[in-house]
This record gives sequence, C-alpha cells and structure tokens, in this order.
Amino acid sequence: MKNILFLISFFIFSLAFSQETNKFKNAKKFQHKLNKEFSSKEESPLTEEDFANFESLEFYPIDSTYIVTASLTLHKDSKPFKMKTTTDRLPVYRLYATAKFELKGKQHSLEIYQNEKLMLTPEYEDYLFLPFTDLTNGAGSYGGGRYLDLNLPEGKTIEIDFNQAYNPYCAYNSKYSCPVPPKNNHLDIKVQAGVKSFKGH
Repeated sequence: MKNILFLISFFIFSLAFSQETNKFKNAKKFQHKLNKEFSSKEESPLTEEDFANFESLEFYPIDSTYIVTASLTLHKDSKPFKMKTTTDRLPVYRLYATAKFELKGKQHSLEIYQNEKLMLTPEYEDYLFLPFTDLTNGAGSYGGGRYLDLNLPEGKTIEIDFNQAYNPYCAYNSKYSCPVPPKNNHLDIKVQAGVKSFKGH
C-alpha cells in the first residue's frame, strides 16, 4: 500500500514539475524569439544608433506565479470602437472578453480585444490583444504600459503569462504608432515579469 501511495505521489509531483518546466521553457522561448527579432536589421524597431549597440533586451526573472488562469466573460455583441494611440491613428477594435483572475493574493480583471482588420486575415483570425499598465510602469518597465499576445481559447478560461509581456515599439522608436492601454486595463500591483524598460543611447 505504501508503495502505491509513493508511486501516486511521485507521479503527481512529476506531472507538476513537467508542467512547471514547460511554462519556463515557453517564457525562455519567448525571450529568445524577441531578442532574435530585435537583432534582425529587417525586423528590429530600434533606431540605427541603438541597433548598432544592441546585445539583448532586459527581462524580469521568469516567475511562474505570474502565470494565471483567468475566467472569461465573453462580449459577443460588443460594438467596434477606435482605440487611442500615441499618434492620430485610431485602429478599430472590439471588446472580446473580460478576464478575471487572482494574482499576488488579489482579484483582478483585464479586458481582451480583437483588432477588426486582423480578424479578417487567416494568419491572425484567432489573435487576441491584451494591453495593460501596472505599478512598475516608469519604475522598471516602460512608462506607457505593455502588451500580451493571446489566442482564442476553446472554452471560457484562458492562460495569461505575464512573463511574455512586451513593450510596444514606441518604447524603442518614436516613429511608431502604438495603442495606448485603456484605463480599465490598469493593474494596481507591480507586475515584475516580462520585458523591462529599454535603456538606449
């Protein structure tokens, strides 16, 4: 009987360890992909001066406590709206869902959006956009907030990994036009995960 209980406990521990390892790998993969993009002359949003000196983006340490499972309230009848950006450009989005989750002992909610144009393209038809601000903005992370890319879930929950939060291109180069996170998407905590603020020339 003791052997059976030991095997069950070992299996549960192994499964949990495997899931934790996969989550860590996903975050590392995200960091590698982002650094590869920024190191490419064709893809990098950096200015010529910053690109010449670029080695790597700076990230917060990967922390699995910043990976949450959120319950979704879908907004199927939401009306398209123009999202404010850092320029006069006003891209059209619709509210896809409100995500509710617990993080650092507090309950939070964030709105998740779909871009009207991208919804019509096969490559991005399942793409979801989650812009947010938190208490690290301007004190560790980019002052204008950060973004998360998500995909349409099959059910009414979604995994949000803040280790994969990244800066808008405006954080690196003023020539870009970037959506400004709506006021509803402010987290009243420090999200010490994902990409840190960029220290250029």
